[in-house]
Amino acid sequence: MKNNFLPLIFILSVFYYTGCKAQEPFGENYLRVNKIIPLPNVRGRIDHLDINLREQVVYVAALGNNSVEVVDLRNGKVIHSILGLDEPQGVCYIPGKQEIFVANGGNGDCYFFNASTFGKTASIHLSSDADDVRYDSVSAKIYVGYGQGGITVIDANTHKQIGDISLPAHPEGFQFDNSSKTILVNVPAKNMIGLIDLTRLKLTDKWTRNSPTANFPLAIDDRHHYAFIGYRHPAKLVVLDIKTAKEISINNMVNDVDDLYFDYKKKQVYISGGGGFINIFQQDDSLFFKQVASIPTRSGARTSLFIPALRIFVVAAPAESGNPAQLLIYDISP
Repeated sequence: MKNNFLPLIFILSVFYYTGCKAQEPFGENYLRVNKIIPLPNVRGRIDHLDINLREQVVYVAALGNNSVEVVDLRNGKVIHSILGLDEPQGVCYIPGKQEIFVANGGNGDCYFFNASTFGKTASIHLSSDADDVRYDSVSAKIYVGYGQGGITVIDANTHKQIGDISLPAHPEGFQFDNSSKTILVNVPAKNMIGLIDLTRLKLTDKWTRNSPTANFPLAIDDRHHYAFIGYRHPAKLVVLDIKTAKEISINNMVNDVDDLYFDYKKKQVYISGGGGFINIFQQDDSLFFKQVASIPTRSGARTSLFIPALRIFVVAAPAESGNPAQLLIYDISP
């Protein structure tokens, strides 16, 4: 029995580190684990996160648990669970109103909650699949991707829908390009990146490609006009020039990516993937991006939050193999 068991371990290890384009760990000095915060009652998939920076509280959309977990970073514990949701996907904190906004993928409902009492203050119904959320603090507007192809615009002060943007299929990750007053949005069902005019709330251009496909997360360096696109099939990080749509670089990366971020201070891209790694890419003098780290996390830990003001990177790890769900809090190296 013992002689057969050791080769099996070797085979599984080889598969873990080489299968599905996974990489052996390296560059672990780029991030240092600060703390691990248990999410003891959370089951199933975890989706997006946001932060109340003043209170250092993170809001976790626990989609598979039908809850939003309210996590105190300072004390390292869950302080409240907002229950009774229907597959919450997008979440954002609205400082001016001290409210939490939650987009439910199951029934399309979007809820506002008081951030102190957690009582519901308003609701808006969308047709279906309310998903990713972005808050523009300058205009006090919330943008929500939803349904078979749309981004709705909500006034955070009045809790009213004030606009809608039509798209050819369901949107995934999207970001503001403040320099050009546009939104870049991933529409994976059409292998498309769309450009939306924020003034007219209209799709004005689209970029398509045959491979790779399944473009989900997206980040922007609006100072230098770069777009960072995370593809799943195959797993690739593609860097584009927003002005010309030309490809700057393309790299292999972790599987099942769902979040990625650009760090202006260090000129680095942080990526979390369900394949169980954080990947970090560094911009070099020639404007290309080279991978400098592949840091193990946990299978399924594909959602994350980069918090520049605190210089930390937060990864949400779902419950797996008897291990409870967790938030992994990493300090970013100086």
